[in-house]
Amino acid sequence: MQIDLRFFASVREALNVAEERVDALPAGIATVGDVREWLCARGPVWAETLGPQRSLRMALNHTMVPASTRLTEGCEVAFFPPVTGG
Repeated sequence: MQIDLRFFASVREALNVAEERVDALPAGIATVGDVREWLCARGPVWAETLGPQRSLRMALNHTMVPASTRLTEGCEVAFFPPVTGG
């Protein structure tokens, strides 16, 4: 499954990446929460920035969603802190 990832505000700054296209998700990645866990496995900075200890908002196709929301082909998954400024 292909998805687009977007990172905003302090999440973008910590990871030093604003967006990324994933052409093939690993088997078993089916929800927004699964994507978050998978990204945490990339290394310490990713785990610190996206880990469960962090309060983050997640969106699927520009709509705020809980971690249990299922992914769809070609969707956009975004991560950002609870409050972002202009």
